[in-house]
Amino acid sequence: MLRNFFTLFLATLFICVFILLMQFVWMHVQDLVGKGVEMSVLAEFFIYAVASVIPLALPLAILLASLISFGNLGEQFELTAMKAAGISLFRIFRPLAMGIGVIAICAVLFSNYVLPQTQVKLWALIFSLRQKSPELDIPEGEFYDGLQGYNIYIRNKNTRTGLMEGMMIYDYTKGFRDATVMVADSGRIFVTAEKQHLLLILYSGESFENLNEQQQRATRSVQNIPYRRETFREKHILIDFSTDLNRFNAEALEDQHVAKDIKRLVHSIDSTRAVMHRRSDEQSKTLIKSNFLGRERRTRNEELVVANDSLVRVYDALQVYNKLNLTAKRNVLDRAIYYATGKKDQIAYNAIMLEDQQNYMRKHEIELHRKFTLAFACLIFFFIGAPLGAIIRKGGLGAPVVISVILFIIYYIIDNIGYRMAKEALWPCWQGMWLSSLVLLPVGIFLTYKAATDSGLFNPEVWIKIYERNKDRLVEWWQQRKKQ
Repeated sequence: MLRNFFTLFLATLFICVFILLMQFVWMHVQDLVGKGVEMSVLAEFFIYAVASVIPLALPLAILLASLISFGNLGEQFELTAMKAAGISLFRIFRPLAMGIGVIAICAVLFSNYVLPQTQVKLWALIFSLRQKSPELDIPEGEFYDGLQGYNIYIRNKNTRTGLMEGMMIYDYTKGFRDATVMVADSGRIFVTAEKQHLLLILYSGESFENLNEQQQRATRSVQNIPYRRETFREKHILIDFSTDLNRFNAEALEDQHVAKDIKRLVHSIDSTRAVMHRRSDEQSKTLIKSNFLGRERRTRNEELVVANDSLVRVYDALQVYNKLNLTAKRNVLDRAIYYATGKKDQIAYNAIMLEDQQNYMRKHEIELHRKFTLAFACLIFFFIGAPLGAIIRKGGLGAPVVISVILFIIYYIIDNIGYRMAKEALWPCWQGMWLSSLVLLPVGIFLTYKAATDSGLFNPEVWIKIYERNKDRLVEWWQQRKKQ
């Protein structure tokens, strides 16, 4: 059974990793296509991407493998034979459950030691690809803006000789008002030997340069803007264009939540929480010192004294206010509104100062819980897939695949809802990240109980017999409803 299950598990893991990898590549296809990326860089990208999707592929692979494995055993009546020999379903589950437990522990270790390093390298590579210049592929009959500060138009392009005909170039490197327009009968484009520039060679053309900057330095009274016209037989233009992949500094990502193991995550959460409490206390003390109470409250007795003193002051202020004329009252109210608005702005500023740290700590808490929730999901999906396969007794890749996909979609939706709730601080992080596990755990317990008691939960014949026994009652109930 172990050999059969883990053979299926490795096969389903490969399929799940491939599907999730294609989804990940599709999300970043714009960073890869049209960049002239070398095969070694693409291989590096795929290796890091595979490592990043493995934690999510594990629960789905375990669910699918357990469904197929126990579905085959039920379809071939091997489960029935084992139960007839006095072997309970829990005893059959025991070795596989221990194996899944080992996989869950390995998943935690993988998420703690391997995943942070691969995440740093993966995102550093993605940022490097995003900054890489695209391949130079100027289309015919339309303007090309792939070169920063330039718009290039060509009428025809000879792919055999590389000669481009009917060229028009707009140079905006000095600004839109000081643009230079160049027109040429033909031209060629080469990449320099150091692969840092493009050499643009134009033949038989003219250039028009706006001298608006010189006109502004000369006088403001001149209404006409001068320009310079140049006729050339051959003109060389050097354009900055790096074709190399400039590696993003991975050290800049070391403080991100995806780059930390459990120990560093806990340390970051504790230190950030301490800083937040200290800053919050400092802001509260500053606010108390600067308001009408006039001093910082320290003890309960001092709070009572200050509160009584403030009530007396408010009462005296109201007595004085009632004796003022209308203009003086309006001035007092204006000053009070101005003072209250200032306090409100100060509180809003303090909240903004703390918001970044709250988001920083929340991301770390989410990542900390994620390292355990995906591993725990492996156990839950085994105790969903194994009893479900024993109940439906269908092996192969038909019904098990459909059921697995439906269950995993439900899990994924619930998990995303919990993640969003935790990310937006609508729920505590532990509630949001463990929501999917708390929802599916009772399902696993229920299916395991039904499989252990030989329930016909998914057997059509059982439901048909129940319908036949209660058909007359249903017809009678329906007729009464129609009469009502």
